[in-house]
Amino acid sequence: MSVERAILLIVGVVVLASVLLAVYHSPNWLWLTGLMGAHLIQASVTGMCPVVMTLKRLGLPARAGFG
Repeated sequence: MSVERAILLIVGVVVLASVLLAVYHSPNWLWLTGLMGAHLIQASVTGMCPVVMTLKRLGLPARAGFG
C-alpha cells in the first residue's frame, strides 16, 4: 500500500465514522467531519500533513507528485 492509498483510506474511515456517530449517537460528531475538511484544505495549501509524514516514517512508499 502506498502513502496515497493509505491517506485516502484513513480520511474515508474518519469521515464515515464521524457521520455514522452523528446519526446514531450525537450530532456533535459532525465537528470531526468539519475539522477533517478544514485539514484537507490546509494540507492542500501548505503541503504539510502530519499523517503523511507518519506514514512515510513507517516506511510506506510514496509515488511521485505527492508530498
